[in-house]
Amino acid sequence: MIDLKKLEIFEDTSIREAIKAIDRGNLQLAIVVDKKRRLLGTLTDGDIRRGILSGLDIESNIKDIYFRSPLVATLAESKKDILQKALDRKIHQVPIIDENQHVIDIRQIEELIKPREKSNKVVLMVGGLGTRLKPLTEKIPKPLLKVGSKTILEIILSRFLEYGYKNILMCVNYKSDMIQEFFGDGSKFGVSIEYILEEKRMGTAGALSLLKDKISEPFFVMNGDLLTDINFENMHNFFVSDEADALMCVREYEFQIPYGVVNTDNIRIKSIQEKPSHKFFVNAGIYMLSPKVLKYVPEDEFYNMTTLFEKLMEKNRKVISFPHEGYWMDIGRFEEYEKANIEFNNIF
Repeated sequence: MIDLKKLEIFEDTSIREAIKAIDRGNLQLAIVVDKKRRLLGTLTDGDIRRGILSGLDIESNIKDIYFRSPLVATLAESKKDILQKALDRKIHQVPIIDENQHVIDIRQIEELIKPREKSNKVVLMVGGLGTRLKPLTEKIPKPLLKVGSKTILEIILSRFLEYGYKNILMCVNYKSDMIQEFFGDGSKFGVSIEYILEEKRMGTAGALSLLKDKISEPFFVMNGDLLTDINFENMHNFFVSDEADALMCVREYEFQIPYGVVNTDNIRIKSIQEKPSHKFFVNAGIYMLSPKVLKYVPEDEFYNMTTLFEKLMEKNRKVISFPHEGYWMDIGRFEEYEKANIEFNNIF
């Protein structure tokens, strides 16, 4: 990951110091920020040359020569969308910004076309019974059900592979032999797969206690029945830039009360709201964790991810959320399974 602090300069930075920042980053680019590290613009070698040709000297500040309207992308944008924006503008680097206008990464067009391989592991929880999808899951585990032309698990693997994540750990239980036979060591799918057998049902986090000798850097955890277009690399960089211990991907959920809501004070009516809507963030079943949090997962017990996050908050560990506004489908019921098949070609 790029050390962004090496690239950061301010409006009153001299051209001399700006050149040093550009050289440090080796990206032919520096990012101009304010005192709260919010992005103001970018500065390139070309900007500096044009400034010097216009009469500035090496000790002049960069206030009048940096580019104030750079192409940027948000955390919610997919690699495909970012690449298209870069190609349309003929731009080689695209800053990725969060909701506070802080730069969390700079994506280079070469990496968008061919992603850099990452060593971080991806833990997929694929041991569920798929009870709500019976009779489909009586003879086949849910992750092997097909959506479009591919199994659910193939689609998940291809999404991680798109961002350079190839080291996969599958926590298996129900019909594990079928999953292992289908995927093998992962080589024919372009990834490397290890299997962790849950001898008994261990919840959404209990199997993490079996991984303590296999994890040495931040890692993903994801339920094996989710389809999403989330940008995993943005999620990873957000986790690192915020120096978090645990990250939970969340998405907004809205529901409307189908009646007029009456607010009272004893018997006196104070107000009436006609069919109000309420919005919440809900757990999306995708996480990133530091290896340090594994010590909080009890050995050989049923343990859920929400319980782990509650424990981490109790211990004052840094627990953050990562909102996802794009496509997300939890294939738990027939309705979702049918909808995913209808939407498959448009999304994937």
